[in-house]
Amino acid sequence: MKTRSVITRPYLDQKPGTAGLRKQVRVFQQPGYLENFLQCIFDNGGKFAGETLIAGGDGRYHNLEALQALIRVAAGNGVRRLVVGRNGLLSTPAASHLIRQRAAAGGFLLTASHNPGGPDGDFGVKFNTATGGQAPESLTRAIYKATQSIDRYLEVDLAPVDLDLTGETDAAGMIVEVIDPVLDYADLMVTLFDFDRIRALFAGGFTARFDAMHAVTGPYAREILCHRLGAPPDWLLNGTPLPDFGGGHPDPNPVDAGNLVALMNGAVPPDFAAASDGDGDRNMILGPGLVVSPGDSLAILAANAQRIRGFRGGVSGVARSMPTSRAIDEVARKLGVPCFETPTGWRYFCNLLDDGRINLCGEESFGTSSDHVREKDGLWAVLFWLNLIAIRGLSVNEIVQDHWREFGRNAFNREDFFIPDAELGGRLMANLEASAPGLCGRMFDGLEITEADVFAYHDPVDGSISAQQGVRVFFDDGSRIVYRLSGTGTSGATLRIYLERRVTEPGSLCRPAVELNAPLSAIARELSGIRELTGIEQPVAIV
Repeated sequence: MKTRSVITRPYLDQKPGTAGLRKQVRVFQQPGYLENFLQCIFDNGGKFAGETLIAGGDGRYHNLEALQALIRVAAGNGVRRLVVGRNGLLSTPAASHLIRQRAAAGGFLLTASHNPGGPDGDFGVKFNTATGGQAPESLTRAIYKATQSIDRYLEVDLAPVDLDLTGETDAAGMIVEVIDPVLDYADLMVTLFDFDRIRALFAGGFTARFDAMHAVTGPYAREILCHRLGAPPDWLLNGTPLPDFGGGHPDPNPVDAGNLVALMNGAVPPDFAAASDGDGDRNMILGPGLVVSPGDSLAILAANAQRIRGFRGGVSGVARSMPTSRAIDEVARKLGVPCFETPTGWRYFCNLLDDGRINLCGEESFGTSSDHVREKDGLWAVLFWLNLIAIRGLSVNEIVQDHWREFGRNAFNREDFFIPDAELGGRLMANLEASAPGLCGRMFDGLEITEADVFAYHDPVDGSISAQQGVRVFFDDGSRIVYRLSGTGTSGATLRIYLERRVTEPGSLCRPAVELNAPLSAIARELSGIRELTGIEQPVAIV
């Protein structure tokens, strides 16, 4: 069979500088749409002819059809071997690990992360480089530029390749290798954590639940938690991946995983609970009556890292995204290690990880990881917590409260305001950016603004500058408000307001963050002018 060149035309809706392409399923179902985007990656991502690539997805609707298109385009571009997860499944952290383990030239991840699935839901594609990490901004901008002028894509006309069974298939000279999507990742976790201690914890009466949200981590949790660690099968909730995620929103937060929160607030909750998202890179940790804030979770992992097998050499450095609470900063100061503040987006961490400047990082949107891969890793974080509980002999709640007593608490929560008119959202953010320099000295109920700026990041590794990454407002009591427009949706705009109050008084340590941050919430809404400009009174979510 010969490669054919399909004449096409450019499409104009890819955002410059983004790590991947997320659109509604029906957009991806347009003839040639996905193939166009894939070809732009092949034309700009490196020399892939004769190389190995990794591919897989989170099992959402259109995943298998998209993989068949990728097989045809990869063969058309001379790829030597395409390694695909069985049934088209591969979690994002597992894909990152495979890229590194196989010395592959990169990998295609078919996922829209935590976005809803199904015929009326979202689909997405992103490319990870040979480091296992997300494509740098220079590459994503080159891909975007190519989408403006592409006039052909290359493919081989192939019958669909069977992805249900492990083994190898010759696809017009390219080997499609279907592998167990879980095995290599599970073996990696064995090297990082003390499975014997976790197994003993489970056998000693400890109880837990893991909610896979009908997404990709179901098979991973079944193999690791149930088969290797001895957890009863009923500890795994919603463990079968479904194309529409069972009609749910596969985002591990207190709103979308409300049933798990209700379970932990019930009369007889288990000792521990956790959830992960669509592609397996996010996590939420819960104790009885407690959702652990992602910023607190990151800080607690850093403070206890030396207890864990995977951190035998200690913590070399840490990083957090700018909106994430500064709890990790307090730990870094005590450990005497650098703490980097980056824009939102995992690719900024990748530069620091590859350069050896950090080995632990996280962000407020329930993402945490280390240098074992180049993506955030939900199940890794769950295993870290379980290992820590087994070692310290304390509950989740006791570990959190012990941390607050030692380091103080950064009470943190986020308010999301969905603005249907994306242009209006952009105007609101522009107003905030313009007003920031003039906010210093303003008083609100006894709180004085001491500093306000538009965050810009100077990458210490490659020297690049990422400007306009959000507005920061600092107060004289150590509190902080951050504003940022989210880019993860496929329509409209979401203004995210992050509220953070520094608490050290013993009597206030355990009060709800929303209660502690109520004065900041009122100030943040007044400063943004969101009601006046948009007519929106209340957030769609408070997390």
